[in-house]
Amino acid sequence: MSISKPVSLSLPTPRRRLVKLPRMPLMSAIALVLLTLIVAMAILAPWIASHDPLALSPAFRLRPPGEEFWLGTDAYGRDLFSRIVYGARISLVVGLGVTAMSVLIGLPLGLLAGYFRRLDAVLMRVMDGLMAIPGILLAIAIVSLSSAGIGTVMVAIMVPEIPQVVRLVRSRVLSAREEPYVEAAVLTGTSTFRVLTRHLMPNTLAPLIVQSTYICASAILTEAILSFLGAGIGTEIPTWGNIISEGRVYFQLKPALVLWPGLVLSLCILSINLLGDVVSDALDPRLKKRGSQ
Repeated sequence: MSISKPVSLSLPTPRRRLVKLPRMPLMSAIALVLLTLIVAMAILAPWIASHDPLALSPAFRLRPPGEEFWLGTDAYGRDLFSRIVYGARISLVVGLGVTAMSVLIGLPLGLLAGYFRRLDAVLMRVMDGLMAIPGILLAIAIVSLSSAGIGTVMVAIMVPEIPQVVRLVRSRVLSAREEPYVEAAVLTGTSTFRVLTRHLMPNTLAPLIVQSTYICASAILTEAILSFLGAGIGTEIPTWGNIISEGRVYFQLKPALVLWPGLVLSLCILSINLLGDVVSDALDPRLKKRGSQ
C-alpha cells in the first residue's frame, strides 16, 4: 500500500504579486514624484517657507542666493523661494477647483444633450458659440467685468472648459444609448433619471477622468497667463504668474526671477499631462504607447 505524498499549496509571495503589477514608464514615475513634491510643498508651505512671502525688505532687494535667502530676493526684497512655495497653493487650488466645477456642470449637460435630441440642438449650439471664442480672451473679458480675485479667475477659466466636457460626455452617451441594455431599461419603464445615472453615466467616467487631468493642467497654465498679463489675481498675492510678471522687468539683471517660477510651473504642468497619459493607458489598454511597453 503506497501512501501518497501530501500536496503542498504554496501561496504567492508578496514578491511574486509585485512582479505581476503593470510597470509604470520611467518618465511617468518621475512625473508622479515631481507632482507629489509640488503638492507636499503647497500643503507644507507655512513650514517650508523661510520668510513671509508678503514682507517687503527694500534693504535686501535683488540679493543673490545664500544661506538666508535660498533663491535670492526680488525687486522688493521678498524671498523668492517663499513666494514660489506659496504660489503652488494658488495654482493647485485653481487647477483642482476649475476641474471640479467644469465636471459638475458639464457632466449633467452632456448627459441631457446626448439623451434628448431636441435639447441637444439647443445646448450644442451654445457650446459651439463658447468654443468659437478663444479661451484666454473669454477669460480676460470675464475678469475685466468684475473685481479680480481667485473666485473670479476660477469662473473665468472654467467657462471655456465646460464645452469640452459637454462634447465628450455627449459623444459617449450617443454611442451608449443605442446599446440593447439601455433600450431594455427604457422598455421596462425605468425612469429617465435612473437610465441617465445608472446606465449611461458610467460609460462617461473613464474618458472624463482622463479629460480632467488635461483640464487641471490647462487651468494652471491659464491662471499663470492671466496673472502675467495683469488680468488675474492681485499682484500682492504670490502666484507663479505674478512672480514671472514682476521679474521680467529685471530679467537681464537677474534671470532667476523668471527662470525659477517658470521651471516649477513647467514641471507641474508636464507632470499632470504625463500622469493623464498613464491614466488613459490604464483605462483603455488599446491606447498604450509602444514606448511604455
